[in-house]
Amino acid sequence: MEEQIRIIANRLREMREILGISLEEAALTCDLTSQQYLEIEGGHTDIPVSILHRMSLKFNMDLTTLLTGEEPHMHAYTLTRKDKGIGVERQKAYKYQALAGNFLKRKADPFMVVVEPKPDAKVSYNAHPGQEFNYLLEGKLKFFIGKKEMILEPGDSVYFDSGLPHGMLALDNETARFLAIIL
Repeated sequence: MEEQIRIIANRLREMREILGISLEEAALTCDLTSQQYLEIEGGHTDIPVSILHRMSLKFNMDLTTLLTGEEPHMHAYTLTRKDKGIGVERQKAYKYQALAGNFLKRKADPFMVVVEPKPDAKVSYNAHPGQEFNYLLEGKLKFFIGKKEMILEPGDSVYFDSGLPHGMLALDNETARFLAIIL
């Protein structure tokens, strides 16, 4: 995982430099301090998918390109086999798998998200432009949007303004899996 983070961090820095975007402007785009953004570009910290999403919009590039260094090329359809999507791991508590990463000019980014239970029960918040739809497949989640807390069980879904700070915790010491679609 650390090698993957380092490679993506290098790609972030290189694209920012190529496009002539200042460190301060990139940090502002991500709603971070310059030091926090520098930690991400240095590969010293996990990179939230929300940061990658924001920077891919800033760079006017596909999220897949930022993750893999390769351009998506499918335009009629793309098939992603079970557990074969482009993976992004965040910390030990979150694992994202892109489900349409190879589709060119897609209008949404669907992910399979796995949330492991955390012993410290501290939620990590993120926010990004757009809207998001989450559909819980298994496990149980405490879901936070702004100051609102809700419990999601299999079959429950939530659609929300993803510009609001949001996060989740797996409950009952069990892994939770959900489909997230970022628009």
